[in-house]
Amino acid sequence: MTPPAAHPRFTEALRALGLDGLATRSFPEATRTAAEAAAAIGCEPSQICKSLVFAADGTPVLVLMDGASRVDVERVREELGAGEVTRAAAGVVRETTGYAIGGVPPFGHRTRTRVLADRGLLAHDVVWAAAGTPHAVFPMAPRDLVAHAGATLVDVRERTA
Repeated sequence: MTPPAAHPRFTEALRALGLDGLATRSFPEATRTAAEAAAAIGCEPSQICKSLVFAADGTPVLVLMDGASRVDVERVREELGAGEVTRAAAGVVRETTGYAIGGVPPFGHRTRTRVLADRGLLAHDVVWAAAGTPHAVFPMAPRDLVAHAGATLVDVRERTA
């Protein structure tokens, strides 16, 4: 069986950005989590770029985080000057981005959303991100990924003790 390819909306976004030559990789088993993606690709979890949607005072915001770290919602709240930041419900994620949780890419979304990218992503030459489905990923230099996502570089990962 052929693994599912990148999502058509994401493929169109790549074309619009002049990135239609970007190679995506598809896997028969899901790469829904950073651990699954890293195992399938053969890289470290920190080389996976997670695309996580939060609600800041009810407004969706996308946070790009390396796969080995967790988002500190208090730091996101401070960064945005929001009263409250929570994980967005699955329906909000799909409505905002056009993709299901586990396949949300860092750009190519249905709606324009504020994007924060944790600086930890810049520690790698290449990171891997979802290509719109839980079975497809693509590699990109972190600075290029941040630029295409229109992201603001921030420090929002949980601090380790």
